[in-house]
Amino acid sequence: MKKLVLFAFALTLMFSVNAQIETPQPSPFSKVEQKVGLTDVSLEYSRPGMRGRTIFGNLVPYDAIWRTGANARTKITFSTDVTVDGQTLKAGSYAVYTKPNEKSWEVYFYTEANGGGLPQQWDDSKIAAKTSAEVYTMPMKIETYTMTFDDLSSDSAVLGMLWENTYVGVKFEVPTDEAVSASIDRAMAGPSANDFYASAVYYLEQGKDINKAVTWIDKAVDMTKDQPRFWYLRQQSLIHAKAGNKAGAIKAAKASLAGAKAAGNSDYVKLNTDSLKEWGAM
Repeated sequence: MKKLVLFAFALTLMFSVNAQIETPQPSPFSKVEQKVGLTDVSLEYSRPGMRGRTIFGNLVPYDAIWRTGANARTKITFSTDVTVDGQTLKAGSYAVYTKPNEKSWEVYFYTEANGGGLPQQWDDSKIAAKTSAEVYTMPMKIETYTMTFDDLSSDSAVLGMLWENTYVGVKFEVPTDEAVSASIDRAMAGPSANDFYASAVYYLEQGKDINKAVTWIDKAVDMTKDQPRFWYLRQQSLIHAKAGNKAGAIKAAKASLAGAKAAGNSDYVKLNTDSLKEWGAM
């Protein structure tokens, strides 16, 4: 019994020694997500506080590259390509670096998005976009470093940076009009051959309205008549057979058989041959 008590005490002592004390971070992590037009944008950064210190020109020196926050690199992620000052940023993640000065900041979108603070060796070839942003002096002080998405519209937004009594904003544009126009064009063009084909096959397999399936598969085959697809024709034969149109089923099966032979697809050759025998056409 004494040994058991000592063992339990040793375990308790071990867990106490290994336990980690969790305390608040002086520069807490923040993640902001924003939809701009049809583009998803997320921002991950840490937020230092002033804590009685002079920030720009002192804690954050002028004319030196700053991580634009604290701890790990400030990271922005775009779900589509975007444009910054006429420069294209491909969809993906970027570190946001800045070089503050009294009247303006240089802002860099750096392709090496992960890691802590500044790169060990700065590489200009990894700058995907660079721009200059004017400094605005605010009438009040912002204690905690803050990043925002401002001036939202369907095709642009401003990435805002606020600390002490300084505001800097960088506009980026998103391809909303191009995406919407392409969507409209697709919708106005109507269903594709694949849409008609998939719908017809679904109706056949689920035992739904076979007459609709006939209409849809015939449209799919007609839309691809310049480059016939033997698998479309195979389904057309089955659908027509199910609808009671034996002549139409045989015609489609023969066309599918010819296409399958030309493509060297033995599976479809056998399927069509078996059906034609069943329907008395071979």
